[in-house]
Amino acid sequence: MKTLESEFLEKIESHKGMIFKISKMYVDGKEDREDLFQEIIYQLWKSYQNFEGKSQFSTWLYRVSINTALTFLNKEKKKTDNASLTENIDVQDENSDEKETQLEFFYKAVHELNPVEKALIFLFLEGQSHKEIATNLGITEVNARVKLNRTKEKLQQIIKNYGYEF
Repeated sequence: MKTLESEFLEKIESHKGMIFKISKMYVDGKEDREDLFQEIIYQLWKSYQNFEGKSQFSTWLYRVSINTALTFLNKEKKKTDNASLTENIDVQDENSDEKETQLEFFYKAVHELNPVEKALIFLFLEGQSHKEIATNLGITEVNARVKLNRTKEKLQQIIKNYGYEF
């Protein structure tokens, strides 16, 4: 029989990509991303025994992770001034300079979005439907659709302002 800890670790291992993406969406420095990643894991573990399974594990993980990221972001804003947005981005595919450039512009632009907009974009990129996004953010499906469209337009404008052409 699996222990609670081993069950938790298995689930985290299979969802760590989501946690990494959330960390990367909300903070831009490598150390800050690592700190946020660790904080999310810690908060997930603290509240895991309260997970009742009424929703999918990934839905619960999104909520805890995004709430942790928002709390972390608020704490960090109190501690520091704005960090540089021009940090190099680690990219898995070393052969693609174009992909690296696109990711750099994308993450640079994402850091200019407000926390709700970041959550919308993240959930959209994770392939969630408007209904799932609405559920995760506690808003109506229509509101999720409208906010997501506005956020995508805003993101495109920010990227264009940085000088990147689509």
